[in-house]
Amino acid sequence: MAGDAPGESDPARDPPSLLGRSLYGGVLAYMAVDGFRNNDKRVAVAEEKGVPMPDVFVPFVTGMLLVANVGLVLWRLPRTAAGAIALFFVGTTPVIHDFWNMEGNERQGNEINFLKNLALLGAAFVFLDAASDEDSETE
Repeated sequence: MAGDAPGESDPARDPPSLLGRSLYGGVLAYMAVDGFRNNDKRVAVAEEKGVPMPDVFVPFVTGMLLVANVGLVLWRLPRTAAGAIALFFVGTTPVIHDFWNMEGNERQGNEINFLKNLALLGAAFVFLDAASDEDSETE
């Protein structure tokens, strides 16, 4: 089990891991809360982008992001949490931030958000890998 052998650390208790998850989680929590606060605007954007049933999907994926974020920060069901976060970014980023179809300031803002989301997706994959490694150690 992780943390039993010398030199191994338990991601749930390891201070650098907890700090990293908390910083990452703070950004995701901000995104989710902002999403709920601006639900009507986000539904309108999703509708404009052709997302089916945006009035259902937008709050659903925002809630999924929030719940998965809490799971990751607390390191509870971390594989499921990191997988749900990755799914959120894979599903929303290219659809909502399709900067290649835009011009001017709109293009620039969406390109920045697209790249930010790619970085957050990359971190989700790192957490998914850490959780998968932990699972394989317990088998």
